Amino acid sequence: MTPLTHDEFLILRDKAELIEADHYGEKVLRLANGDFLKLFRRKRLLSSAALYPYAQRFADNAIALQRLGIKCPQVLNVYRVSAIKRDAVHYLPLPGQTLRQITEVHTKDQLYQQLGRFIAQLHASGVYFRSLHLGNIVLTPDGELGLIDIADMGIERTPLSKKKCLRNFRHLLRTPSDKNWLLENKSNSFFDSYIGHACLEWNVRELTQQLTQG
Repeated sequence: MTPLTHDEFLILRDKAELIEADHYGEKVLRLANGDFLKLFRRKRLLSSAALYPYAQRFADNAIALQRLGIKCPQVLNVYRVSAIKRDAVHYLPLPGQTLRQITEVHTKDQLYQQLGRFIAQLHASGVYFRSLHLGNIVLTPDGELGLIDIADMGIERTPLSKKKCLRNFRHLLRTPSDKNWLLENKSNSFFDSYIGHACLEWNVRELTQQLTQG
């Protein structure tokens, strides 16, 4: 992690466009050259983030995903900006549009199949992405799917268990609009595609019943 003085930080963010913020301040900036800078604050004095900062997790997860052949942002550097009590990751964004942006204009059956295959790939590769939702999955210009906002992720050496797969699907279904789009036809090709490419044995009824309970 590279130390960055306050003056160096101000030079880096000069003429940057604010992409995301909350009541604590800036979260994501698009820099003047088109690169992105994502800022992380330590939410509690005593936390796992003190030993393993989220900015570093983002960078490490990017390397791990690239090794697995999964598209994601390309990290350029990780900074500690002590003057503003933030860590930051500097990266090249993954080009394309999020699935949330294109669900109304893209051929649904094709997209369902591709998404099912992609999530099966993640689960078979041991990727447990806690921020899994349609706003964090990107369709790139070359027609492949990839992930963004990858700090909150675990990557296991073996495929995810059924219990973890179901838990991960529930992350995907937490947003009502995402859930409605995915479950509008419970026997659609999304589930067929996922099951057809999964390394664990499922059936459509078992999976949809588990996800729609409660």
